Amino acid sequence: MKIINKIVLLTLFLCSSVTNAETANVFQHSIHQPMSQVYDRLYKALEDEGFYVVFEANIGKNLSRFAEKWGDNYNRNQLDGIRSMVFCNGWYANAVSNADPAMLALCPLRLTLTEKNSITTVLFARPTVIAADSPAKKILTRVENEIIEIITSLKIEQ
Repeated sequence: MKIINKIVLLTLFLCSSVTNAETANVFQHSIHQPMSQVYDRLYKALEDEGFYVVFEANIGKNLSRFAEKWGDNYNRNQLDGIRSMVFCNGWYANAVSNADPAMLALCPLRLTLTEKNSITTVLFARPTVIAADSPAKKILTRVENEIIEIITSLKIEQ
C-alpha cells in the first residue's frame, strides 16, 4: 500500500513539474547571432504583424554609465547588451479593454533582448500569467501566441 502511495505522489509531482515548465512566466528564445543582427529584424517582424514599436530603450548603454560607481557589482553576468522594445496593437488593446479594462495594465507590451557571447536572448513576460483569472485571458492568449510566433519565426533568424 505504501509503495502505491509513493508512486501516485511521484506521478503527481512529475505531472506538476511538466505543467510548470510549459507555463513559465517568461518566454525565452535564444538566437546564435549578435543583437546587432537580430534587433532590427525583430522590430520589423513585430511591425509587419501590426505590433507597432512605440518606445525603445538601450538599457545596457544606460547602465554602463554606472560602471565605475557600482564597481564589482556592475554587470556581474557580463552581458554584452540589453535592449528593450515597447509595442502595441490597437485592435488587441481595444479587445482587451472590452473584455477586462483592468488588463490594460499590460498595454503596451514589451520585449527585452540580452546578448552574451554573440547569442541574443529575447525575453517576453507572458501576459496570460497576469490574466490567469481575467475575462481577457482568451484574447491575451491569442496575443501571447502571436508574439511568441513572431519571436520564433524565421523572420528574425534569416
